[in-house]
Amino acid sequence: MAITRWDPFPQLARFDREFDDMIRRGFGTQSTRAGFVPPVEVLRRESDVVLRLELPGMDVERDVEVEVDKGRLVIKGERRDERAEEGTAYLLRELRYGSFRREFALPEGVTAENVDASYDSGMLEVVVRDAIQPEPQPQQVKINARGTSQAIEAS
Repeated sequence: MAITRWDPFPQLARFDREFDDMIRRGFGTQSTRAGFVPPVEVLRRESDVVLRLELPGMDVERDVEVEVDKGRLVIKGERRDERAEEGTAYLLRELRYGSFRREFALPEGVTAENVDASYDSGMLEVVVRDAIQPEPQPQQVKINARGTSQAIEAS
């Protein structure tokens, strides 16, 4: 007679494996199906906000759009594999291709007129002018005390 270990919850182990697989697929790092997501850095330059995206080798006039939509700065485009040759089998492929879309919240009142974009040496630079307003300074408000001055005079 064989001795087997008793498992009071046989479905739980399977659920754990399936859940782990789902998390890895959803949040895993660079799966082979991952598209192109350009890295970005955001910095402050006086009252402007500057976004820099790495887009090396892209035809930005044809393949990249920058727009302001419903209070958001949207940068979208597609990195195409134009050098793909038929009958070629890749031994290693770390370059990513495909569509991308990056969105950033804008301060209230910022419109497309506040946004400039330029491209040089593989870097897309988007400047949002006057995005940072100075913090309002506290101001004293005079209290108009109507009833108290009359009460003091009467006594």
